[in-house]
Amino acid sequence: MTYSSLRALLVKRFSLPKERPIKKAIRSFSPAEKSVFYILVGLFIFAAIAMLWKVNNSFLIETPARGGTLTEGVVGNPRFINPVLAISEPDKTLTSLIYSGLVRTDKTGAIQNDLADNVSISDDGLTYTVHIRPSAIFSDGSAVTADDVLFTIQKILDPNLKSPLLGDWSGITAQKVDDQTVNFILKKPYAPFIDNLTVGILPKHIWKNVTTDEFAFSQFNTLPVGTGPFMVGSVTRNSGGIPDYYDLVPFDKAIGGEPYIGHYIFRFYPSERDLLAAYDGGDIDAMSGISSDEAKSLKNAANILSSPLPRIFGVFFNQSQNPALLQKEVRQALDLAAPKEDIVKSVLGGYGTPIDSPLPPSLFPWTLTENPKSSDERLAEAQALLAKNGWVKNSTTGVLEKKSKKDTITLSFSISTGNAPELTKVADELRDAWTKLGASVDVQVYETGDLNQNIIRPRKYDALLFGEVVGRDADVYPFWHSSQRIDPGLNIALYANSKVDKLLEDARRQSDPAKRDADYKSFDQEIRNDVPAVFLYAPNYIDVVPKSLLAVSIGNLSVPSDRFTSVRDWYIDTDNVWQIFVK
Repeated sequence: MTYSSLRALLVKRFSLPKERPIKKAIRSFSPAEKSVFYILVGLFIFAAIAMLWKVNNSFLIETPARGGTLTEGVVGNPRFINPVLAISEPDKTLTSLIYSGLVRTDKTGAIQNDLADNVSISDDGLTYTVHIRPSAIFSDGSAVTADDVLFTIQKILDPNLKSPLLGDWSGITAQKVDDQTVNFILKKPYAPFIDNLTVGILPKHIWKNVTTDEFAFSQFNTLPVGTGPFMVGSVTRNSGGIPDYYDLVPFDKAIGGEPYIGHYIFRFYPSERDLLAAYDGGDIDAMSGISSDEAKSLKNAANILSSPLPRIFGVFFNQSQNPALLQKEVRQALDLAAPKEDIVKSVLGGYGTPIDSPLPPSLFPWTLTENPKSSDERLAEAQALLAKNGWVKNSTTGVLEKKSKKDTITLSFSISTGNAPELTKVADELRDAWTKLGASVDVQVYETGDLNQNIIRPRKYDALLFGEVVGRDADVYPFWHSSQRIDPGLNIALYANSKVDKLLEDARRQSDPAKRDADYKSFDQEIRNDVPAVFLYAPNYIDVVPKSLLAVSIGNLSVPSDRFTSVRDWYIDTDNVWQIFVK
């Protein structure tokens, strides 16, 4: 085609073949006919547009979009946003979002690689070799190396820093193999050790010049640099210089991907009452760890997430302190008469699980046993058990007594507990139930510090209403091995059983999950037979989030900060895109 013919084609005017007849026909219409015609044309155009819109929507799907703001309230102020020192819930909450470890747990509780791309365990279970991803960097752009890992562990093991993780790492040796590889050497096999590798890694290049004396006071404790999914965008402090507002923004180079939420804001309050007032006032739209009483009042106003914690609450008997509790039938009767289901319903508002085992059901589902008998039937069974073993009600006091060779034993004891509202309500429920059984029960409530220092540590109690945090490693050795009976051990039932000792020792060393489970089943049966405690309930963790927050799931929790395992998937804003463009 020549230039002149192409130019002629481009400047040529085109018209519809029947344009003139159509125009002529329209001009011939009467005004009424024209109105009808234009209405029909308009309907045709509208129908065509509607059809195209419907077809378009059939190919569109809603997908997460980056952006949006989530504002959460927390009781208390953060002091140590530092994996080595974090001890309070505000500390642990922010630390878990800003730092990450060599491995992490997913929402099912399974271990996944994080900063590490490979973890291998020697055949003897004594050496863990960890290779760090070459792509792992801190939020300031510096690479994560073996030196950072060694530095973090050295700080944990420094007795002068008093890290709450010191006990978990005691006896562990960390050795650098090369810039990207570290060996962890254990003195003896310890299957739960892999959980230690979830600890966040400190950037040595930032902390190396901070002395031990300065470590707890460093500004980097409140202006942290980590490798987690979020980093500090801004912080606001009160007149005393204490942070009371953090705006966290996504770290786009974090392992595992950049979170969708554009701003995750944390505000801090001195008490739960202030936290709830802030929620009611609209200053925050999320809060975590609230009491079951408050959760009940919010049921219709928020999205309430609940997940079992690996914690158990029970009444632990000091048999050396009270002769009545030394009698096995008494402990069995108290267990039978304990209103566990009523406690979960009335005190916890249903946010918990009745238990009969020292092992939390969130980690060991097989411990759950449904009791088909009513509370009245169990009470009658408990009374019959005591009567069979010689317990008779004193006609004057109404309290059961049993004659022994030397004297008369009275079914009378005290329950010591902390001044938390939940615990005092539980203690009152137990006292009422056990009074019906024929016991004389005195509830003694102590302030937390006084309870720990003057009651628990010297073991000065008949019975102790208390909770135990088992943790994701499921290691109950500290609570039930006979070596832990004396302070600072945590065997608050002062329980001693050589068979249980052996089972707990074997479970610690056992790397085969099935064999480890078998050890714990045998342990559980021994405890049930001896009844050193009345196990009551495993509480749920309660999280309140706005209904606008999507894909949120808190999964199985070992500690409250585990609720962030899927935080990268949470989103508020959305986009509509054609399905073919969705990865």
